[in-house]
Amino acid sequence: MALTGFPLPQPLPARTPEDWVELFLLAGPGDEECLRFGSPVDRSTLRRLVAAQREQLAAAGLEPGGTVALRLPPSLGFVVALLASWQQQAQVTLLDHRLTDHEVDLALDRLRPQLLVLAEHRPAAALRGFSEVTPVLVPLADGRPAATPHALLQLSSGSTGPSKVIARTGVDLIRELDCYARLPDFPGEGERVVLLSSVVHVLGLVGGLLNSLHARAPLTVPERMTAAGILAAVAADDRPTTVIGVPFHAELLAGATAPPPLPQLRRMVVAGELVRPGLPAAFTARYGVPLGTMYGMTELGVIATDLTGALHPWTEPVHGLRLREQSGELQIAMDGSPYPGLADPSRWSDGWLRTRDAARIDPGTGRVTVLGRRDSQVSVGGLKVDLTEVEQTLAALPEVREAVVVFEAGAIEAYLVGEEGADPAGIQELLARQLAPYKRPRRLSFLTALPRTTTGKLLRDVSCLRDAASAAV
Repeated sequence: MALTGFPLPQPLPARTPEDWVELFLLAGPGDEECLRFGSPVDRSTLRRLVAAQREQLAAAGLEPGGTVALRLPPSLGFVVALLASWQQQAQVTLLDHRLTDHEVDLALDRLRPQLLVLAEHRPAAALRGFSEVTPVLVPLADGRPAATPHALLQLSSGSTGPSKVIARTGVDLIRELDCYARLPDFPGEGERVVLLSSVVHVLGLVGGLLNSLHARAPLTVPERMTAAGILAAVAADDRPTTVIGVPFHAELLAGATAPPPLPQLRRMVVAGELVRPGLPAAFTARYGVPLGTMYGMTELGVIATDLTGALHPWTEPVHGLRLREQSGELQIAMDGSPYPGLADPSRWSDGWLRTRDAARIDPGTGRVTVLGRRDSQVSVGGLKVDLTEVEQTLAALPEVREAVVVFEAGAIEAYLVGEEGADPAGIQELLARQLAPYKRPRRLSFLTALPRTTTGKLLRDVSCLRDAASAAV
């Protein structure tokens, strides 16, 4: 099968080439549009901006083998800072711009980057798809150079509590680009992408941004993440268009009233959480194109796909991955642990990554059906949240005695016992300082005591918790 975009070496490199950013992401005709954040950006302009940013990073003290953390909203500034840091052969940590200052401080203390890149002003509009930012470079006195050869560090839940640091090399990213290039229904040269997913998480970063640069499928980020804003971004160009987002975005578009004719819309692809039954049919009925799905993890990127919607609920594993089902859990072969400095055989051992996802693998076709999470990590609007972190943060507040956090019907709920005289509004205010909005419980229910088992363990059954909350009213 012919690969889209620039040819990838076969076999793939064993080590990350020093010029991998130029080879796989920046190469191409200078006058060719590659990005659109409001205004189009061609490759010549992108190369010039990246070169200038690299000089600024070097002037701020970032050397090859150094470390940098990016805390930037979706923007041209983010793309430029990311590519320039990699050109400088630095290890890049991505921090979601929606994290609170408290969460960012915890992450910086944990990871100790040498340089922090942040926006001069925080984004004000919640529904803005992108921002116009001026990156500010802040050297950190206690920063440390990279201890591993990885190019990218991400946090498993976009958080800093019990989440794991996940590391990927440049070769890992090139391998994932090769997987996308082998998918005949994924955007390639002559097409375009409208990206709704966050660029600090794996789908938006690799499947959206990096693949668009490599495959020469120009990427557009809508000005507003509303149904009207997304549809306007699709309608703004006649080239075949794929929309990439999370199921929430598909729900939003499926419910749009009287959308305009969009003959250029080829399909929408979603990932990040299970799609509710009925959504693919509703989306196709509204737009006449398939709602494709992908399954992946931060540790590996894309794992399996159903881009045409014809395999539902099954997905086809991508090229080069070996999967197995052990006691109902999906496991994936990996040569080494993706968790630097962490020996955790419950997640990776003997060459196998435990996904903690329940799954079935068809013995005849090798196709996989993902049934849902088996641990405390959940997905809220496509963003990963660790319920343990939320619970521990809530329980650590001075006016909270104990707490249980659960996930029901797509929302986080908390049940807690407050100290005598505790102020619910004050607890909400403290929680807002420590957790990003997407992590905060939708509802706090105050009880005099949390229900427990006969052995004294806290009950986490939602119906029992709700009965206890009703009795306390």
